[in-house]
Amino acid sequence: MPRGVAKRDLPTKTCPVCQRPFAWRKKWERDWANVVYCSDRCRRTRPAGTDS
Repeated sequence: MPRGVAKRDLPTKTCPVCQRPFAWRKKWERDWANVVYCSDRCRRTRPAGTDS
């Protein structure tokens, strides 16, 4: 019997830089509310004037 949650049932967000959906990851477990970008690359190339 499989344990855990199926990947299709995980919460998702849309990255404001690349406009692609990304799913919850275990490493973001305690910080999911503050995760905005899907990757470090998108975080580095965020739009100018965005300081958060």
